[in-house]
Amino acid sequence: MRTASTPRTVITSAVLSRVGLGWGAVLATALARPLLAQPLPGPALVALLAAIVAVILVCAWGVVGEAEHLARRLGDPYGTLVLTLSIVAIEVILISAVMLGPGDHPTIARDSVTAVSMIILNLVVGVALVTAGARHRGRRANRAGVGAYLVLLAVLLAAGLAVPGLVGRDGALRTWQAVTVAVLTAATYVWFLLRQTGRRRRDFQEVAGPADGAAGAPVATPIGSTLRRHRAELALRTLVLVLTVLPIVLLSHDMATLLDDGLARLGAPVALSGLLVAAIVFLPETITTIRAAAAGELQRVSNLCHGALLSTVGLTIPTVLVIGLLTGQPVVLGESPVTLALLGLSLLLTVVTVWARPASRRSGVPHLLLFAAYLVTVLA
Repeated sequence: MRTASTPRTVITSAVLSRVGLGWGAVLATALARPLLAQPLPGPALVALLAAIVAVILVCAWGVVGEAEHLARRLGDPYGTLVLTLSIVAIEVILISAVMLGPGDHPTIARDSVTAVSMIILNLVVGVALVTAGARHRGRRANRAGVGAYLVLLAVLLAAGLAVPGLVGRDGALRTWQAVTVAVLTAATYVWFLLRQTGRRRRDFQEVAGPADGAAGAPVATPIGSTLRRHRAELALRTLVLVLTVLPIVLLSHDMATLLDDGLARLGAPVALSGLLVAAIVFLPETITTIRAAAAGELQRVSNLCHGALLSTVGLTIPTVLVIGLLTGQPVVLGESPVTLALLGLSLLLTVVTVWARPASRRSGVPHLLLFAAYLVTVLA
């Protein structure tokens, strides 16, 4: 059993340095924003982008450390939920801020959800399966938990990205349709969270492998006693995690502006900027996922990947629809047939490679190929 941590072991000099670096970079970019409104010379643009990415990487490593401490203390699914909800909630706030700011951004929610979906379902899951297959061949995730994720993802992605294109006007829902989709999406997500952290929590815990005892026996976690005994440590680590995550998202917003400028100079598609920003925002979750795969924790991989995507859809769609209703802005959610086909194929592939089969390197390759196909559509 792990010994209790003290404030000194949680708030270390490395933690303070990372938080200070992250928020210092946020303050610096905020003060320099009037200068960034003017086109920068090419070398200055590249240097500034490199500096922002470096700060994000340092903060991301700190987030991974805190998330792993929380995961070991709380167990799944609670440990991964802290990291997932922290990143997703801040991402939703960022999207909301863009919608409420100057300019028209009718497709930002659609583009963000699609980019995150393809990154998580194919790129991150593909790398995780290759990693787990190389070190822990034969491991498998908890089928009940992965199945629950996939069923709800199929329903919510269809309601959020397919239905608007079929019944709405130019991909935007009418008022009563938007209210219906927002309420049903939010209610379904809340219902799932209650079940995931309540009666069905064993479905989202690791399945014991051959070396762990009886195959198929989930590892139980006494969450109530853990919260009572380590309340102060958990609260402090959660605070540190949020303080380290926030600069990543805020810096990604500034980085998006610079990326748009740089990609425009290169003649690259604008959609590529959104894809890169989404990948960087979810960098801490990606690193944690790969580390979990290297440790053979396949259910934690699913909790991080599929849980993050379910949270993204379940929180983003209702939020942007409510903002659209209150402000009168059009919210275009309907996706193209090609993208919907890729999303549907990604879910079907996940059923085969994650739910139905144990981890192997061959399981991850089709996901990576499908992500490459998505990149072709973005670049086109």
